[in-house]
Amino acid sequence: MLMDSLLILGGAFVLGLVVGSFLSVVVHRLPIMMERTLRLECQEEGEPSEAESPYNLVVPGSRCPACRRPIKPWHNLPVLSYLILRGRSACCDGVIPLRYPLLEILSGLLSVGVVFHFGVTVTAAAALILSYSLLALACIDLEHQILPDSITLPVLWLGLLFSMSGGLVDSETSILGAATGYLSLWSVYHIFKCLTGKEGMGYGDFKLLALLGAWLGWQAIPLVIVLSSVVGSVYGLGLIVFRGHASGQPIPFGPFLAAAGWIVLLYGGDLTHFYWGLAA
Repeated sequence: MLMDSLLILGGAFVLGLVVGSFLSVVVHRLPIMMERTLRLECQEEGEPSEAESPYNLVVPGSRCPACRRPIKPWHNLPVLSYLILRGRSACCDGVIPLRYPLLEILSGLLSVGVVFHFGVTVTAAAALILSYSLLALACIDLEHQILPDSITLPVLWLGLLFSMSGGLVDSETSILGAATGYLSLWSVYHIFKCLTGKEGMGYGDFKLLALLGAWLGWQAIPLVIVLSSVVGSVYGLGLIVFRGHASGQPIPFGPFLAAAGWIVLLYGGDLTHFYWGLAA
């Protein structure tokens, strides 16, 4: 029995490594794809545009980040290739950024956590999709301070549809969760803007919290907001104190929302009971 469980969790970890390798491509290429699309849309009518080579999540193939040469398939194995090559590119001995294996390992650990919690079930498969999406959104927002609609909106709709089949929450709770998630941050944004004249967050954060509400229900929204706000505040203070981060410099909120949402996905009930236990 124990051996079966270990094999299942090991399989989940390997799956997470493979998906994490693909997420590395998404995190790197999707912002570039968005920039190219915006550039084309902003061109004046009738103005000739330079032909651009195809660029998406599949084309061109993986290339060395240092010399841009194509990477051979056996040099592109998740984590394993990085360890064998000792963090160096096989074609030019350039340094491979540590973020690639770290993202793969984190994806693997998230997979293990989800499968350990939900078992080998349809709910676990749906929770894995949510987890991978949150990880991609967090990494993109951390690096580029954007939360792409091309990830947020389809996953939001998927959460609403999943609730129709008796997912994590029922349909009514899911719909109210999406509305509550969006409107809560939307209200905070406009109140803050009226009081200070500044924009405290972006619309992508509203959509991300709506996504979490669609998957987790409206009851989870306060807990997600509290957890993300506390962790974000501690992180921001740490940057100011230890790294000289300017107090007025923006910090992306999406990674904290994503992390809080994943924690509530697995442990929301336990955290709520613990809170009410302390209050009592």
